[in-house]
Amino acid sequence: MTALVIISFRYLIEYSGIFLFGMSDAENFEGLDIVTRSSLVIGGALLLGLLMQRYSPSARRVGVVHVMERLSRHQGYLPLRNAVIQFFGGAIALISGQSGGREGPAIHLGATAASLLGQQSKLPNNSIRTMVACGTAAAIASSFNTPIAGVIFAMEVVMMEYTVASFVPIIVASVSSTLITQYFFGGEPAFTVGSEHTYSVLEIPYLVLGGLIIGAFAAGFIQLIQAFARLVKWPFWLRVTLAGGITAACALALPQVLGVGYDTVNQIMVSEVSMLLLIGLLFAKALCSAATVGMGMPVGLIGPTMVIGACLGGIFGNALNFWQGIDLSIGLYVMIGMCAMMAAVLQAPLAALMAVLEMTANTNIVLPAMVTIVVATIVCSQVFGQRSVFISTLNTLGLQYPPNPVTLHLQRIGAAAIMDRSFVRLPSSIPHARASEVIESGARWILVESDEGDNIRAALNSADLAAFVQERDTEENEVHLLELPGERMDVTTIDAQATAAQVQEALAEAHVEACVVQRTTAPLITPVIGIVTRRHLDNYRNLVE
Repeated sequence: MTALVIISFRYLIEYSGIFLFGMSDAENFEGLDIVTRSSLVIGGALLLGLLMQRYSPSARRVGVVHVMERLSRHQGYLPLRNAVIQFFGGAIALISGQSGGREGPAIHLGATAASLLGQQSKLPNNSIRTMVACGTAAAIASSFNTPIAGVIFAMEVVMMEYTVASFVPIIVASVSSTLITQYFFGGEPAFTVGSEHTYSVLEIPYLVLGGLIIGAFAAGFIQLIQAFARLVKWPFWLRVTLAGGITAACALALPQVLGVGYDTVNQIMVSEVSMLLLIGLLFAKALCSAATVGMGMPVGLIGPTMVIGACLGGIFGNALNFWQGIDLSIGLYVMIGMCAMMAAVLQAPLAALMAVLEMTANTNIVLPAMVTIVVATIVCSQVFGQRSVFISTLNTLGLQYPPNPVTLHLQRIGAAAIMDRSFVRLPSSIPHARASEVIESGARWILVESDEGDNIRAALNSADLAAFVQERDTEENEVHLLELPGERMDVTTIDAQATAAQVQEALAEAHVEACVVQRTTAPLITPVIGIVTRRHLDNYRNLVE
């Protein structure tokens, strides 16, 4: 499902520019004259702003941050409306040349497709979370032809956890989507490079120096995005139009800032871009991308981040060649700059390394890239105190992401998996003979019904009933369950799709000790299928620990 959505999105983007503006390919904005270029960017931004202004701020939330927010607050339930806005809004933005990537919309669309499939299949909430991760991995794999990076990105950036149980379905989704998209777009890597490699161990100090520079630039880039994001009180149409104006102004001298910029990356790798142009493009692309993303356009961040990293790598490699006279591979430093910048901005070193490795099909990058990635990530996070750009945005929404470890463990399992199914429903007063039957049945819990018989008033351990019956005269006619000496737990109800974390929240909100689990089989028909107590939650936590 994700592959089909992404294929539709890519076809819409790649062929609209060709049919509407006579472009040779979707990234060839440089071939347009200045008037057409400027009108396209500003007009597209204004159109996008006016169309999306009519929706509420919650409906305009799109991209990776939206997916992570829904995982944190709504157990991965992603609404269709936001995905439709993302599909057409992202298409308008990218067709009109805004400085953004297609992977942000792709992740949102893939995660929504998987979430809706899980919702329609009535999967428990913990499984829907895994489905969202599957959709995320499939989207990255489909967008970049990078199945391994898709899996790692879903685990490292979105879910921010590695679990064996979720690895298998995520791998299946990533591989499936890659095979389908390769049928339509081919299996060639995104960037065409030679067998680039380091020439000497003496280059290691330069790799460390490059990591220091990239880490510092990444921190500044994140802060620039947050600065534009603080304009959130402005009308939406005004914000995105301003972002389009900034991009159009930069494109007057540097049309390479328009669109994603992968064609420019290919030129940088083969040294077809001058040093002066690289420096100008570096700052112009950073400014335009920060404005576009920070002001709320429905585009991605990873693509521009990789272009900025390519510029940094190209500048650094050319500078070493010029000043030190070192015989080194410029293309290698371009690739290293791409993955180091991505790693620092997203705080996802492994996902960045695998993405560039698969996009260039060059294994020689691994060792030198690991050096630069580690330095850049540490400098950005520890020296400048910057977290992932997605986490920083979520913090502005008042979200702690990822959740604390205890909550994270409880989100991985459904209420139905830890509930006790050994129970019997009884009215508050029962005959002595019926009490004996319950004890002999071996049911561990007694759910005491209200007088109307529709709701559960309390939960009682059957061992307390057995002790009471043994101490009383066998000729006693009635047993009043609510008067037994023992622990009677007040209860609340929860749906069978809930996670253990939701059970914990329900117990805390109702100030009770037990939840009865109900499954909706038809409208207004919700039979009880089990009971979860605080002790069940404690036992699961102890088992995990």
